[in-house]
Amino acid sequence: MRLLLVEDDTTLGDAVREYLAEQGHVVDWATCLAVAREAVSEPFDAILLDWRLPDGSGVEWLRSLRAREGLNRHVPVLVLTARDRLDDRVEGLDAGADDYLTKPFELAELAARVRAVSRRALGQPRTVLRAGSMEIDLTARTVHLDGNEVELTAREYALLETLMRRRGRIVPRDQLQQLLYGFDTDVASNTIEVHISSLRRKLGHAVIETVRGMGYRVRA
Repeated sequence: MRLLLVEDDTTLGDAVREYLAEQGHVVDWATCLAVAREAVSEPFDAILLDWRLPDGSGVEWLRSLRAREGLNRHVPVLVLTARDRLDDRVEGLDAGADDYLTKPFELAELAARVRAVSRRALGQPRTVLRAGSMEIDLTARTVHLDGNEVELTAREYALLETLMRRRGRIVPRDQLQQLLYGFDTDVASNTIEVHISSLRRKLGHAVIETVRGMGYRVRA
């Protein structure tokens, strides 16, 4: 998944980004709201949002994000904060947060909550998704075809997971590229096609459909 981390604490931010990257996620990190506002012009699977930021309230920004039309209006948001009073939790959730995690927290719990809010947002409460004889375990990050495990590279897995989370929907190539790579990554123009070709060699051509002129789809 591609995640936006909005956190001004550099020690915590480094730890979160490193841990989530090890889990296979792409993490773009904004240390203030000004950068976050620019970042949400691109698609994200989830946002991890600190409450108190140098240039304002993360929760107030969340209210404005939910209120406006456009990209990321409905993206799941997990608020990260040291404010642990009941009134604070209620305010954060009422502002549009999908979950609320108080500091300090364990990184493993954070990763699990990110997976959970993403599943709920896409209407997929299960952790194992299936398409024909193929299944992908979102927690173990494994793929099986006809009961046999298929070895994928980290990028191949990320691409397959992105399509499986959107089963039945056509995902444009440009959007796939945005979801799989961060701001600072140089990507060749045919990178997505190369990964799709590799996945088809390993999983068969029936799993991922090319919709000419539109993008790619895994049938629901």
